[in-house]
Amino acid sequence: MQKLKNLFQNNKEWVASKIHKDPQYFRRMAEAQDPLYLWIGCSDSRVPANEIVGLEPGELFVHRNVANLCPHTDFNCLSVLEYAIDLLKIQHVIVCGHYGCSGVKAAMEDHRLGLVDNWLRNIRDVYAHSKEDLEKMSDPKERYNRLVELNVMQQVLNVCHTTIAQGAWARGQPLWVHGWVYDLSSGTLKDLDCCISSADQVEAIYRIRLSK
Repeated sequence: MQKLKNLFQNNKEWVASKIHKDPQYFRRMAEAQDPLYLWIGCSDSRVPANEIVGLEPGELFVHRNVANLCPHTDFNCLSVLEYAIDLLKIQHVIVCGHYGCSGVKAAMEDHRLGLVDNWLRNIRDVYAHSKEDLEKMSDPKERYNRLVELNVMQQVLNVCHTTIAQGAWARGQPLWVHGWVYDLSSGTLKDLDCCISSADQVEAIYRIRLSK
């Protein structure tokens, strides 16, 4: 017996609407993808990457995980990053967090959740690094939102510290890494103004000499 019939029905209606507008839509989609952007975002179901930026399938390469992290030990994220930069030749990596992120909130608390606690250590590191400034904020919501932003900025740096991003720059391949935050309550994006486009913008200790 087929389960979740409503989803299959939704699929049929979606296919019909696409073909009605463009009879060659799926044939074209099946040929290849040619995105200019990689989106590293949160798994939260309220943050639909393509819809937020108004892009169609094939225009945005997407990787999502809890709290939009890009740690150096996550070979899943690194594999996506390598595929996007080296094979798809994307030009923009967008790390996008969101206000109201439950992963960031959990990292600020001491409740035991399970395996994910080890994942959230990455955000606790961000908090510890900026503890003095964060704890000057008397408003818990303000502190929470700021940690969301700081986490995004750290993940931007993590992307730029990889041999993948630095290899692209060494080859002269155009690549920009951006940090954004999505506001669930308004549907708008905030640019955190932490765009990096060359190894010269990376701290010297993280730079790796790569042959072109």
